[in-house]
Amino acid sequence: MKDPRYPIGNFEFKPFSQDIKNDWLAEMKAAPTNLDVALQNLNNEQLDTPYRDGGWTVRQLVHHLADSHMNAFIVFKLALTEDLPTIKDYSENDWSFTTDVLHTPIQVSVTLLSALHQRWVDLLHSFTDEQWQRKFFHPTHNVEISLWDFFAVYTWHGKHHVAHITTLRELRGW
Repeated sequence: MKDPRYPIGNFEFKPFSQDIKNDWLAEMKAAPTNLDVALQNLNNEQLDTPYRDGGWTVRQLVHHLADSHMNAFIVFKLALTEDLPTIKDYSENDWSFTTDVLHTPIQVSVTLLSALHQRWVDLLHSFTDEQWQRKFFHPTHNVEISLWDFFAVYTWHGKHHVAHITTLRELRGW
């Protein structure tokens, strides 16, 4: 059995290309719909089921996607408008146990992601080849990251967590 933490495999960087960019833009646009489909007809007990032993619940995954992608969108805007900004990191695990994550209906985050991804895709469509190479500084990892590489991470990230949900559904026969 493959590692349940990485149902679509580990993340891999890819060099810039127009074809990859267009594929990823389509994937980014489809991500909220794919999440919504993966969540169809799940009840509260299922939403509160961890996707793996020691992992987050489906509910936490959904709200994590919204939290993480909101932060990433802001990073894109900062790196686009500032020279090598230093971003603010956050504890995604701590955020996954806040009251809003544990009690807000998941549809709120699904709706948020839908609107956010529309804005994000609109922004990304406007990028020149040079803008994809703009960078920000990640203090936790002590590294400069290009917007192209960050785009790769977040295209993968959405598919990664949707696959956690769909894999759990398959394993449980939901």
